[in-house]
Amino acid sequence: MKKILSLALALLMLLGAASALAEAALPEELDIRALIWKFDDTYGSTVRVAMEKWAQHYAEELGIKINFQMYDAADDMAKQIETATILTSEKPDFVIINLAEVTNGQVLVDMFKEADIPFLFYNKQPSEDTTQSVLVDTGTIFIGTLARQAGDMQGEILADLYKKDPSIDLNGDGVLQYVMLMGEPQNDEAIARSRYSVETAIANGLKLEQIGETLVCNWDQAQANDAINAVWAANPDGKIEVIFGNNDMMCLGAVAALNNYGWNTGKEGDPKVVVIGVDAVDSAMESIKAGGMTATVQQDGDAMGKANIRIAINGALGRKWLDGTEYVYTDDPFHCIRIPYAKITDVE
Repeated sequence: MKKILSLALALLMLLGAASALAEAALPEELDIRALIWKFDDTYGSTVRVAMEKWAQHYAEELGIKINFQMYDAADDMAKQIETATILTSEKPDFVIINLAEVTNGQVLVDMFKEADIPFLFYNKQPSEDTTQSVLVDTGTIFIGTLARQAGDMQGEILADLYKKDPSIDLNGDGVLQYVMLMGEPQNDEAIARSRYSVETAIANGLKLEQIGETLVCNWDQAQANDAINAVWAANPDGKIEVIFGNNDMMCLGAVAALNNYGWNTGKEGDPKVVVIGVDAVDSAMESIKAGGMTATVQQDGDAMGKANIRIAINGALGRKWLDGTEYVYTDDPFHCIRIPYAKITDVE
């Protein structure tokens, strides 16, 4: 009897092990798609390159084929919806979403939920008034940065610059006159960067005064160039002392405009306005080195691309979002991974 029981127990254990192995078995391939708000966004391009790299990396690590495709919405929500419609009929295993318009996440959520296709959002967080229905109720995950951290760091950078060199107050009135270049009016990142860059600088002991209205330039270099040209024409010769930009591309547009007036050229003796951006794209790093931009806050595109792919694999396999990863949730009211920023004030 004991032998029979032992054999039965051994058989159950073997069956259990076989079941566990079956549950752990991976498919031969995964089909992952990504909806991108626009391919010609410089920072976004670093994330796209990273996603391609990490898709290949994890395919090799897991021993499976990962078919990974990205689609350019060219900053057009209607085009992104059209592409999503096609994807619902093609039934990929997972969709990674970089929203063309942060206010329209619900449209894509409804489509992919109806088609039973899992998804995540990254970089451009769905707007606050859609957070409950788009992020909380769906149980999906957002991969991005902590909205205020970049603004905090911009403000800290400015405070540190002033402590080291009070002459950045060009007119010596004890107040730093600034211009704000904003990405999008309803984008949480843009709102937080615009707000906290100023509030944090003030909290660190500076006095600031805004020149004109906040300039919405939609993350675009050319629009920022035009905006600064217009503001400079009304406030010439040092009346502007600081330019905050929600991203580097707008700051580069600002520097190009300043160059037209002989400012921020990097040449010895030429005057300079403090210009602080976000992203640390290669062109911004070169500008800092050459004396155009002053500083930036690094947004790690490679880290974001890696997280997107690793979490998408879990989603495609029906696992919990963080299974087998080193990531942890932040204290947001929804599932969220935050990629940290870093200050860049000096480039060798």
